[in-house]
Amino acid sequence: MNVSAPFSEAGTPHKKPEQALKGAISIRNVTKIYDPEGVNVMAVDNASMEIAGGEVCMIVGPSGCGKTTLLNAIAGFHSITSGEIRLDGELLCGPGKPKAKQGADRMVVFQHGALFPWKTLAENVAYGPIVQGALSKSLAMEKARHMLADAGLGDVGNKYPGEVSSGMARRAEIVRALINDPKVLLLDEPYRAMDALTKSIMHESLLETYDRTKVTIFFITHDLEEAIFLGDKVHIVTTRPCQLKKTVNVDIPRPRSYAVQSSEQFRVLMEEVNEAVHEEAIKAFEAGERELA
Repeated sequence: MNVSAPFSEAGTPHKKPEQALKGAISIRNVTKIYDPEGVNVMAVDNASMEIAGGEVCMIVGPSGCGKTTLLNAIAGFHSITSGEIRLDGELLCGPGKPKAKQGADRMVVFQHGALFPWKTLAENVAYGPIVQGALSKSLAMEKARHMLADAGLGDVGNKYPGEVSSGMARRAEIVRALINDPKVLLLDEPYRAMDALTKSIMHESLLETYDRTKVTIFFITHDLEEAIFLGDKVHIVTTRPCQLKKTVNVDIPRPRSYAVQSSEQFRVLMEEVNEAVHEEAIKAFEAGERELA
């Protein structure tokens, strides 16, 4: 069953007709200046990048460089100072509209879990469509159970977040985002605190989800192997203020398995990305040293 398929009032999924992939993001000359206590801090400076609909876009760069600022601007959490961001050609934010309106077409999964601990996994997943009035409670719960089953969580839908592993809870969070049929899934280092084995399982789960839905993914990470293994493109950004430094195309066929990480192609891509990121990490370190001096 396709997790992004809409439900009829009878709860039966309709098959979508073939259509162009949605979720194309255009970031053009975006600048963001924060002004804490009257001191201008430029987080993003004239940044531009193009993300095709249905693309897995990985964003890597030094800590504090402005990656999350871009994600927050797309989501509608923060305003931008200048430039524009468009989604499928429609203006999210730009001239005369400094802050995007938040919407179910752009769903966010952050580093730290955000499931309601007093609701079961199924109730957490169904919460959005119920609150938005998109589905009745019974249909939302039915869809939630179907989607949890597609994500390998069919046996734990009635359990509470505290009764399942961190990996299961994080998968449920992604399902909760996808039940809204978003154009874009915004992920801010969602697997950062996980051990290597759990992270590998999460990678495989996300790739399976992507193969089913083809949702556009905007994924921030510090893990270079993760960036290459998951992504169609890796956008490397500079130390603050954030600008696009380099885009690396990852032309590894899908579906992917972990066997690709031992290939020569993967090694070459790692070297290319690592070199660009390392240069920015050194700049960030030196800037920090100067600030402390």
